[in-house]
Amino acid sequence: MNEEFLAALQAIEKEKEIRKETLFEAIEAALVSAYKRNFNTAANVRVHLGRESGEIKVYTRLSVVEEVTQPQLEISLAEARKLDPAYQPGDVVEKEVTPKNFGRIAAQTAKQVVIQRIREAERELVFDEYIDREEDIITAIVQRMEQKNLIVDLGKAEAVLAPTEQMPGDEYRQGERIKAYITEVRRTSKGPQIYISRTHPGLLKRLFELEVPEIFDGTVEIKSVAREAGYRSKLAVHSRNKDVDPVGACVGPKGARVQSVVNELRGEKIDIVKWDENPEIFVANALSPAKVVSVRLQEDQKVASVIVPDHQLSLAIGKEGQNARLAAKLTGWKIDIASESQAADRGLTVRPADPGRDEGVTCPENNVPGLPDGMI
Repeated sequence: MNEEFLAALQAIEKEKEIRKETLFEAIEAALVSAYKRNFNTAANVRVHLGRESGEIKVYTRLSVVEEVTQPQLEISLAEARKLDPAYQPGDVVEKEVTPKNFGRIAAQTAKQVVIQRIREAERELVFDEYIDREEDIITAIVQRMEQKNLIVDLGKAEAVLAPTEQMPGDEYRQGERIKAYITEVRRTSKGPQIYISRTHPGLLKRLFELEVPEIFDGTVEIKSVAREAGYRSKLAVHSRNKDVDPVGACVGPKGARVQSVVNELRGEKIDIVKWDENPEIFVANALSPAKVVSVRLQEDQKVASVIVPDHQLSLAIGKEGQNARLAAKLTGWKIDIASESQAADRGLTVRPADPGRDEGVTCPENNVPGLPDGMI
């Protein structure tokens, strides 16, 4: 090995953060295989690569025995003691067997090993970077489609957006920038495999963290998220500061903050409601934009029986039950909704809901005629 090669190893150590000693050991191991392959030998050999000189030496390792049965692997005690009288049975004798033309083979082998190690190190660095970003949001550039999988460029690596993780109606153009949520990073033989999602509830949460400073600094907390990607979502928020309105902070001036999230999610409707430690109030809030007259809880069955005005029943249930379904996901309670007339027919007593509860808000696309003043 010449001085230029040793200097290259030194540079690789600094630039790629691969220890030079690791490269030396890998080259030595590869040269053992190259020696056996090129010189048709099954002998037990060791290769030493000089750390300062770059000189390569090959040694055959022979076990000291009383009687030799495998000449390629053993040496008699008598022969060993001619070299050093201190040898005993079981010791190992090393003899240099470096071939004259081994330099060319060694250089080629070393080059291949170094290239391979650089690739492995780069893959490991990419894996380490993105494994720490699991459950985080990233910006990616659309590259191509492969069997309905969308391949996107993250800069140092590519990621896969599977069909099940794509939002309904999403259309992607090459070179377009999209935001996605990293769900998993796997280590594979071909390098790290990064899986992302546009449907995960975590994406909605991270988008609001980016848009709302009060969430980012911890003043406002997102307590729970329920999402049917591409259609509608509900977000329950709570303020640690009584002087900060959590719903208003998320909506932003003239709805700018929530609208920015809606635009990123291609028009997905978003309801933002106020979380409350009282489950009755929380369930009532979660059914926004519908008004709730009464909420009764069956703790043992985790069921909330809700009564709404007759004209609010369809709004509370939502299209194909979507509003009630999302409210149930958001609160963790099964919700049974009835109108006031239905409740009267069943002989149920109507108990007014807490008059101080926050009715919540919806994004502009959710505008419903007749909502209370102040609702978006």
